Amino acid sequence: MLNHGQVVRLIFGLKLRELRQERGLSPAELARACDLSVSYLNEIEKGKKYPKADKILSLSKCLDISYDQLTSTTLPRRLEPIADLLQSQALQEFPLQLYGLEPMQLFELIANAPAKMNAFISTIFEIARNYELRQEHFFVAALRSYKEMQDNYFEDLEQDARTFVASHQLAAAPPFDLARLEAILTQDYGYTIDRTTLAGHPVVLAGRLRSVFRPTTKTLLMIPTLSRGQQAFVLGRELGFNYLKLKERHYASPNPLEPRSFEEVLNNFRASYFASVLLMDEDSLVRDVRGLFAAPTWQPEVLLALLTRYEVSPEMLMQRLAALLPKHFGLNSLFFLRFDQATADAPYHLTKELHLSRLHNPHANEQHEHYCRRWVSLQLLAEGRALPPTGTPQILAAAQRPQYLGTTDEYLCFSLARVGTPTEPAMSVTIGLRCDDSLRQQVAFLPDPALPLITVNETCERCPLADCTVRAAPPTQVQQAARRATFEAAVAELVQG
Repeated sequence: MLNHGQVVRLIFGLKLRELRQERGLSPAELARACDLSVSYLNEIEKGKKYPKADKILSLSKCLDISYDQLTSTTLPRRLEPIADLLQSQALQEFPLQLYGLEPMQLFELIANAPAKMNAFISTIFEIARNYELRQEHFFVAALRSYKEMQDNYFEDLEQDARTFVASHQLAAAPPFDLARLEAILTQDYGYTIDRTTLAGHPVVLAGRLRSVFRPTTKTLLMIPTLSRGQQAFVLGRELGFNYLKLKERHYASPNPLEPRSFEEVLNNFRASYFASVLLMDEDSLVRDVRGLFAAPTWQPEVLLALLTRYEVSPEMLMQRLAALLPKHFGLNSLFFLRFDQATADAPYHLTKELHLSRLHNPHANEQHEHYCRRWVSLQLLAEGRALPPTGTPQILAAAQRPQYLGTTDEYLCFSLARVGTPTEPAMSVTIGLRCDDSLRQQVAFLPDPALPLITVNETCERCPLADCTVRAAPPTQVQQAARRATFEAAVAELVQG
């Protein structure tokens, strides 16, 4: 994270360099006039050093500028975007070290080419404004990139959870001991568990909150209708916050407020990862997945049985699989998607995504277009909505072998969906694995005739397929591109005569 002193040094250095160049002075000429070494002046301009008051006074006299003007953090107008970036809360809180960057590397990049960096930063800011990119989006995107860099597997958190299990003599194999998790939280960490305050609370009903933590009294409020798996996850996450000594954090789940810092977003992920390890032992789940892959035919009931065996929700299971498949099966070309639909008549929203190895074809589209209805993620939601109501949400499982139109990309996709009544929210989570030699060697049921290859696309608006029976919107982007191509061809013909 950048501190205030680092930012002040860099802004001073940028301003000094700008003023020197405006006066037509070389580094050697200014250094000689101020009785400084050229190397020391160079370190000042790059933000590595901040001169003492007598040196600043000497520089101000040589550059014909007041002391206060030279030491202010205001940059010339053409470099204002750099100042905005350096003083922004997002950058100052961003842990550059997680991405293999040291602050000095960023300083040197800016100091060596301030005009080019200014143009680049201005472009980014303009894009952010046009697309209403909030700080929250930036933090979430940064976390997603960090997870992708690590192949979504974190050995330190896995080991921390294993140590916790051993030190508290918890059973590693499922099912988890819910009462024991609660006892550790109350006895070891002084928590009070409250399952009544949130019942029927209007804020909870409106925001679909599951839990709230009151730090002043160390009281954990949970809605009384949570399943065992949901309760265990909430308890496990609180154990993670405490055992890992994570201070900055969310206090409500799901968090309805804009995050205050990247550290808060990162800590919430770390505590959640810790909880998933507690509930789904690594070795046990890997064995179960090998059994699923070894079956000669696709068996959705086996995937559904894992939900019962580990007593977890569809998203908890699929998130855990997205961490273990790259590590233990070498399946690094993977994507994870979560779709939400508020009611049966509402649009589908892609609310979570993760891409390992590269950006895969199914990804979020911010143009309010209609996602391809051929995707198993959406098919499963539509099928669930069509089932007769049972009074309780239904969990469905399905698999698919999609090939993306215009590419050679073929995937094996697993999807789990949770669907209630037409007026209740529904969601699906999907893991897609690119069909390569490694996948074909490990998944025995890949040739299953029940999984025929199906052509899919990104959105209806961008899809030229004429025989699609589930199209939700006309191919407007395709039509627009065709009109543009015709126009360009006509212009080219005129130019050529």
